[in-house]
Amino acid sequence: MAAPRTVRGRATRERIVAAAAALVRERGVTATSLDDVIDRAHASKSQLYLYFDDRAALLREVVAHNTELVLAAQEPHLASLDSWKAIRAWLDSLVDLQAGGRARGGCPIGSLVGQLAEADAQARQLTSDGFARWEEPLRRGLASMRERGKLARSADPDRLATATLAAIQGGLVLTQSRRDPGQLAIAVDAAYAHLRSYAA
Repeated sequence: MAAPRTVRGRATRERIVAAAAALVRERGVTATSLDDVIDRAHASKSQLYLYFDDRAALLREVVAHNTELVLAAQEPHLASLDSWKAIRAWLDSLVDLQAGGRARGGCPIGSLVGQLAEADAQARQLTSDGFARWEEPLRRGLASMRERGKLARSADPDRLATATLAAIQGGLVLTQSRRDPGQLAIAVDAAYAHLRSYAA
């Protein structure tokens, strides 16, 4: 739907999306109703339907909202993943984030895949796009390192970035399940060792 034209309208829309995202994180998609969102956002039903055609449209906005949160939480690290020191600091920061959140909630993007991907192709594509945006800074940094002779010429930045994100996602699942940030620490240590095996 068309974006709100006024500051007040944009604020209301953002409040509704943030409320929906918080409820989904707390309860899951199935247990979050539009009435719950309206109550949490202190909005009216007419306001919700002014900005969203239906529940599915709102949930897609939750995916986009969560993607922005995930990427913002990793700054300034994502801006310059072009050295071994920077990559190590970034991976350690992910563990720190989980420790700070008491290992709850899992990945705000990954946790939506199982809940939305099979029921809504557009939502699935949004999660895929979110992961692609997450991978891109590492892919770009590794390509730069290869050009500067820090990474072996045989290394494939695309494959390495995907493997690293896969390790992070697995670590986040175990961290949430076991309420132990050490699970993610193990996963990122393995990912970093794999990356370093391609050092020039």
